[in-house]
Amino acid sequence: MKKILIIDDEADLRKMLADYFEVNGYLVLTAKDGNETLRQVEKQPDIVLLDINMPEMNGLDICRKIRSYVSCPILFLTARVEDADKISGFQAGGDDYIQKPFSIHELGARVEAHLRRELRSQKKSLVKFSDDLVIDYSERALYCNELQISLAKKEFDIIELLSTHPGMVFDKDRIYERVWGTDEEGGSSVIAEHIRRIRYKLKEHGCENRLETVWGVGYKWRK
Repeated sequence: MKKILIIDDEADLRKMLADYFEVNGYLVLTAKDGNETLRQVEKQPDIVLLDINMPEMNGLDICRKIRSYVSCPILFLTARVEDADKISGFQAGGDDYIQKPFSIHELGARVEAHLRRELRSQKKSLVKFSDDLVIDYSERALYCNELQISLAKKEFDIIELLSTHPGMVFDKDRIYERVWGTDEEGGSSVIAEHIRRIRYKLKEHGCENRLETVWGVGYKWRK
């Protein structure tokens, strides 16, 4: 089943599109703004329908933010179809324009056509967005404000463990067991040093610290 992400601040339009694509066998994800979009993108949609004219973060800004981390087609929904607007959209990373008002059946056919042609979806990245931070689990890379932070293997392993369980507290012994393994030499005392180095690198890159200390217990990734 193909996953389609519909991003529009108009609730009625979101519902109409969601109903249509669900009836036609799609798994539908929806978002009404940029923050919801970043959460839904983590679910790896196969295609994105993105309204351009939205408050706060508009569709072009959203497209620029997610395009480096998603390979699926992004189709803009817009009432504006001037050449300058199309150029801006394509430069932002969009693949097509759908003019409002549109025929729902034509939209469905365009979506199907893009999915048939889409080969990029064979390689997907597992990505987590967190404000100024992006974690690419597939590439084992951490980005702050679009700049990559150099991490040692165990440092990334700790980030991966905590960030994939946000809000869950891990004590030092559990982190050591999950990251180093029970057969490794050493002790849980190394965890504090690795946490310190991760926090230093985040601060050095101007990125907010996500690793919280739960005194007397351990560490957690802030939701």
